[in-house]
Amino acid sequence: MARFITAIPRIVVALLLTAAIINLLIGVFLRYVMIPVTDWLDMDSIPFTWVEEVGEMLLAWLTLVGAAIGVRERSHFTLHVLRFAPRSQAIIDRIHYALVAVMGGVASWFGVRLCILNHTLVTPGLSIPLSVLYASCATGGALLVVYALSMIVSPPPQSTDGAH
Repeated sequence: MARFITAIPRIVVALLLTAAIINLLIGVFLRYVMIPVTDWLDMDSIPFTWVEEVGEMLLAWLTLVGAAIGVRERSHFTLHVLRFAPRSQAIIDRIHYALVAVMGGVASWFGVRLCILNHTLVTPGLSIPLSVLYASCATGGALLVVYALSMIVSPPPQSTDGAH
């Protein structure tokens, strides 16, 4: 059960990526296929302004949840210019993850505040509450805090080549 719970963010990102690809394909189809067809048949065009709104929401959620996963899996880009002793490197890594946790906390705090502030506003095309968009910041920030703290408490073993 614990393995499933830890896999939930990765499953969510996979679903978001799939939805973003489908959304993009629908947008391309409606723009480049259906507009000429409806023009040729002298019909009203099919509105597809909603594609942009859906894509924006999917991109925000994908980016912020994906960034947190990148912290946990240590897959973000790192540049190793200086070499430190393993003990010193472990201390530097903990400081690094503490700073990531602080930034995640700030992002989550302001994400929650934006959700509260904008809970009555909706998007122009689909009338989706803007708090859904800003909840991505709150959720991604909270995941950053959890994953960064987990890297402080239980860091993965250091690799021998100095790379993460």
